[in-house]
Amino acid sequence: MLYAAKLQFQNLFLCLYADDKFLHRIEFTEQSKFALLQEKENALLAEAKKQLAEYFAHSRKNFTLPLCLEGTKFQQKVWRALAEIPYGQVRSYKEIAEVVNSPHAFRPVGSACNKNPLPIIIPCHRVIGTNGRLTGYAGGLDIKKLLLQHEENF
Repeated sequence: MLYAAKLQFQNLFLCLYADDKFLHRIEFTEQSKFALLQEKENALLAEAKKQLAEYFAHSRKNFTLPLCLEGTKFQQKVWRALAEIPYGQVRSYKEIAEVVNSPHAFRPVGSACNKNPLPIIIPCHRVIGTNGRLTGYAGGLDIKKLLLQHEENF
């Protein structure tokens, strides 16, 4: 059974989903849909909300939550590489491709970032274009910019 919870930071509306063992996904949503979400929270979601609130309060840089990351082997490699990007730093898609031993696979890296089921916790917002510009983000570039500014990085 999946439980649901919601969390708001500024104009950012997050819906979180977990079972009793793992956090499964975080979705960015519109305020109207956010208001309609029926919360059914469990202990894991309460902890996830606590850790995210600490992140937004600048008192947490790393997360310690059990995660369910279902995806292809390549996606999982990319997501593990993203999880290693330190708070307040960025990497290019090309740099991530090199980390996962696929130096020419920067487009598939971008695709894996787009499919990331746990944004913020798996920090795909910290991946930028080789030229230093903001490029693609499943939640939208405004959210990516907000998260990078929050980490004082852009």
